[in-house]
Amino acid sequence: MRNSARVFVAEFIGTFLLVFAGVGAIVQNAYRDGSVGLLGIAAAQGLAFAVGVSATMGISGGHLNPAVTLGLWSVGRIDVKKAGLYLLAQLLAGVVAALAVKSLYPEMAGVASRFGTPGLASDVTMAQGIIVEAILTFLLLFAFMGTAVDSAAPKLAGLGVGLTVFMGIIAAGNITGAAMNPARAFGPALVSGSWTGQAVYWIGPILGGILACQVHERLLMKKDA
Repeated sequence: MRNSARVFVAEFIGTFLLVFAGVGAIVQNAYRDGSVGLLGIAAAQGLAFAVGVSATMGISGGHLNPAVTLGLWSVGRIDVKKAGLYLLAQLLAGVVAALAVKSLYPEMAGVASRFGTPGLASDVTMAQGIIVEAILTFLLLFAFMGTAVDSAAPKLAGLGVGLTVFMGIIAAGNITGAAMNPARAFGPALVSGSWTGQAVYWIGPILGGILACQVHERLLMKKDA
C-alpha cells in the first residue's frame, strides 16, 4: 500500500509539473501578446519534462504520460493494475494543473488560449493530426526506452526525453500543438470545455508510444545470453 502511494504521488507531482509549466507558458504567451513564443513554450515543456522524469525515475520510473505507461504495459514492463494507478495519477494531475492555471492566471488570457488546450491548425485534417502526434510520440518513447529503460544505455535521466519534447514542439507545435501526452491534452480540455479534435491526442500518442516500445523491446533491446 505504501509503495502504491509513493508511486501515485510521484506520478501526480511529475505530471502536474509538466502540465502546469506547459499550460502556464501558453496562457502567459497569450497574456503578453506572444512574448513567450513557440521557442519559449517548447523550452518550458521540455525542461519541465526533463526535471519531472529525473525527479521521479527512481520512484515510479518517470512515466508522466499515459502513452508511456501504455507503451510499457504493451511490452510487459508494467502490469495492468499498476498501469491503472499510473493513468489515474497522470490524468488527475493534468486536470488539477489546468485548474491551478485557471485560478491563478489572468482569466481573459486563459479563455483566449483555451487554457492551453492543444488544437489542430485550420488546414490540418484529423487523420494528419493523428499521424503527426503518433510520429512525435514514437520519437519520444524511442528516446525514453533508449535512455531510461534499456539497461545497456547511458543514463541521461530526463535529458533525452526533455530534449525530444522540445524538438517535437518546435517541429509541430503550430500544426497540432505537439501534446504527445493524453494527460497534457485532457486536463486543459476538461477545464476549458474545448473538446474539438481531442481524439487526436489520445489515438496518436497511444499508437506511437506502443509502436516505439514494441520496436525497441523486440528489435533493439539487447537480450541476456
